[in-house]
Amino acid sequence: MNTTPKAPIVLIHGLWMTPTSWNTWAERFRALGHEVIVPGWPGIDDRSVADIRRNPEPLKGIGLKQIADQYEGIIRALPQKPIIMGHSFGGVITQMLADRGLGVAYVGVTPGQTAGVTTLPLSTLWTGTPILSNPFGRNGAKPLSKRHFHFTFGNDLTRAESDKLWEEFAVNSYNRVFFEGVASAFNEKNGVTHVDYDRADRAPLLVITGEIDHVVPPAIGRAVVKKYTSTGSPAIVDYKEFAGRTHRIVSQNGWEEVADYALEWATSHAAVTA
Repeated sequence: MNTTPKAPIVLIHGLWMTPTSWNTWAERFRALGHEVIVPGWPGIDDRSVADIRRNPEPLKGIGLKQIADQYEGIIRALPQKPIIMGHSFGGVITQMLADRGLGVAYVGVTPGQTAGVTTLPLSTLWTGTPILSNPFGRNGAKPLSKRHFHFTFGNDLTRAESDKLWEEFAVNSYNRVFFEGVASAFNEKNGVTHVDYDRADRAPLLVITGEIDHVVPPAIGRAVVKKYTSTGSPAIVDYKEFAGRTHRIVSQNGWEEVADYALEWATSHAAVTA
């Protein structure tokens, strides 16, 4: 009888979201016997959406390295290496943590690109326009309008349906994170999101995309995978695209299919790694 404890799972949320965006997957994974840890980014931590909107000051000036460092501290305190899954910019942080060798398997769910991946479709650039159009706001924490939320997260919904989700989930941006992410795309060697694509001992990585995602279209996911696999590294990097899925893939109707695929892939590859 196998008495090996199941790997813990660390879930990393993305920009404009809080840990509550992972409630669907977290509850499902816990029901299957996994310890699930869902920390908030620095400045969000365990604060409510309403509280963050009232006072976004703690979000200002926070960058990707500071966020990744906080997650590293949490992960190193765990009794065993976890499976690490991240959504959107959380997928960028997941890749940064993979480069630090912190997990037994990694899943980037519609992940942003790391340094040197220059694919930027027009819909992705439009996503960042409210932030990038004001370089003087680099260290700010701009609110996400309901209109822009509809484009980025709710493009499969009516505006009224999307607005309801905005009320429940959306928080201010970490402007610096967006600026760093875009700048790093064109600075592979010294960008904040630099990773060693050629690393041979990196645990397996899965990249998931959604067919109708405006923020991270499949073109970005494929470019990320190509960046890793073109090096000749023996480390496993797999790709999966889900039809009809938006950037709200972790909670969109039918999310169970995506969650189950991610978990099955991660646990099977984590077992091989172990």
